[in-house]
Amino acid sequence: MGSILQSLGRTVAAGVVLVILLALLAGNVPMGHAWGAFVMRWLHVISGVMWIGLLWYFNFVQIPSMPKIPDEPKPAVGKVIAPEALFCFRWSALATVVTGLLLELMVGNLVTALALQPPLRAIGIGMWLGLIMAFNVWFIIWPNQKKALGIVTVTPEEKAKAARLAMLISRTNTMLSLPMLYCMVAQQNGGL
Repeated sequence: MGSILQSLGRTVAAGVVLVILLALLAGNVPMGHAWGAFVMRWLHVISGVMWIGLLWYFNFVQIPSMPKIPDEPKPAVGKVIAPEALFCFRWSALATVVTGLLLELMVGNLVTALALQPPLRAIGIGMWLGLIMAFNVWFIIWPNQKKALGIVTVTPEEKAKAARLAMLISRTNTMLSLPMLYCMVAQQNGGL
C-alpha cells in the first residue's frame, strides 16, 4: 500500500480501480446512455472539485499567507508551487466546462439550460456563471499570473499591476463560485 500512496499517479489509478470495483459490486451497471451520462456527471464533479478547490486554496490560503512568508522562501511559492497549481487550476476549469456542456448535451438539456428556460433556469444560471469564471481563468487570471510570476518578462510596475488584477479577478471568481454552486445543487433539489 505504501508504494501506491507514494506516487500521485498510482494513488489516482488505485482510486479509479476502487470506483470500478464499487460499480461492479453494486451490480446492475447498464452500459447504455444513462450510464454514459452518469460517468460524464462524475467526471464533471471531479474536475469541478479540483477547480473550485484550487480557487479556494488560492483565495483562502495562498494569497493571505504570502505576506506572512519571509522573503527567502517566497520564490519557492512563486516559481514552483504557484505555476503547478495554476496549471491544474486552468485545465480543471476547462475540463469542468467541457464535461458540463457534454453532460447537458447528452441529456438533451443544453439549449434549454443556456437559454435560461424553465424548468432548467437554475442549472442554466450555474452554467453561465461557470462559463464566465472559466473565461476569467483563461483570459484574465492566467495571462496576468504569467506576468506576476515572471513567466513573462515585464516591468516591476506591470508585474505589480498584473498581480493585483489576477487577485481581484480570482476574488471575483470566488464570489461567483457561491451562487454557481448554489444553482448546481438547486436544480436537482428545488432550491430555485
